[in-house]
Amino acid sequence: MTSLDNTACSPLSAPSGTARTALPLDAPASTRMLFALLLRLARGEVTIHTPAGTTHRFGPGHDAAGRGEFTFTDWRLARDVLTGGDVAFAEAYMDGRWETPDLTALLAVLAHNHAALEQAFYGRWWQQALFRLKHWLNANSKRQARKNVVAHYDLGNDFYRLWLDSTMTYSSAFFGNDLDHTLPAAQAAKYERILAELALRPSAHILEIGCGWGGFAEAAARAGHRVTALSLSDAQTAYARDRLAEAGFADRVEFRLQDYRDERGTYDAVVSIEMFEAVGEKWWPAYFRKLREALRPRGRACIQTITIAEGRFERYRTQSDFIQQYIFPGGMLASPSRLAAESERAGLDVAGALQFGRDYAETLKRWLAAFDARIGAVRAQGFDERFIRCWRFYLAYCAAGFSSGSTDVGQYTLVAR
Repeated sequence: MTSLDNTACSPLSAPSGTARTALPLDAPASTRMLFALLLRLARGEVTIHTPAGTTHRFGPGHDAAGRGEFTFTDWRLARDVLTGGDVAFAEAYMDGRWETPDLTALLAVLAHNHAALEQAFYGRWWQQALFRLKHWLNANSKRQARKNVVAHYDLGNDFYRLWLDSTMTYSSAFFGNDLDHTLPAAQAAKYERILAELALRPSAHILEIGCGWGGFAEAAARAGHRVTALSLSDAQTAYARDRLAEAGFADRVEFRLQDYRDERGTYDAVVSIEMFEAVGEKWWPAYFRKLREALRPRGRACIQTITIAEGRFERYRTQSDFIQQYIFPGGMLASPSRLAAESERAGLDVAGALQFGRDYAETLKRWLAAFDARIGAVRAQGFDERFIRCWRFYLAYCAAGFSSGSTDVGQYTLVAR
């Protein structure tokens, strides 16, 4: 339909009861092009309110993908999204150029329709080339890796304390079959499962690559083990040292400000919780070689990591998205099969894998709710509105990825040959 007034998921039919509203004749061609893409929505429903006051609905209606809605105030939004993809869409939100009553719900519908909207997600090739250049410049060499970590984790312990739970854990909780668990209880369950997977002898020595604020190190110390914990964040390391000292386990845990590539010790087990995402594809072989070198024969490693859906990996690895541009510079997700291949190549057999993406969606929703409840305190720490909107988009964007199945999180148990 040349007027693009269809509110349905295809130009052939519209759901009964939905209003058809034509775009104004002077609406930009870019808006018409974006609306034409939205006619491809195969799941859920998106309602859009334009600067002219018109309302347009796309998609077959309510299903498991849900419904989303947004209002934009600048006709240039469509042009920017078609050029810059999800990065431009995020930037427009950060700048207050569109609003939505439920950010997570909107992004979830779009994520469920990723295949249909691929052009809008990635934008034009020349803009992607610029994004890729920036991503390449942030690649995690030893020097750059520390800069990338500082950019994200050294925002301040007080900032993260505002919205993380009492365990100060910045990785997916494990709810099992009960989403009614408190977040601290689900985080403790995650650590317990990792320790169980390692099948450790008493007083085993564990290497932790990427120790965060010391949550796993404390759990392992309480279980009677020794831990050597590596980090590149001054703020996290200082917090973790104080935490273990206050808990009475300073003699069982050694925290080091050190790149994992510089580790030379041998251990009974290795744990790495959501650190692999920051390694970068170029260094995946080095990462798994280091795991193998650090393990005694038949020693075990447990890696908790976010993965991307198999069918999306090849396109994803040649692009750069919002997360890489604004949140985790230099990072990249592997697909489950690529992770397994890299492990096997390094001499590590995959002995078990558990995916629990639903749990991460729940974790992120709780983080976002906690963040929203403390926005006043975030402002009081000196963070501006653009940062706040960026962080809200980040948490909602990730929750949408896990709820739609575009991304997943898993615990992978590896055994050294």
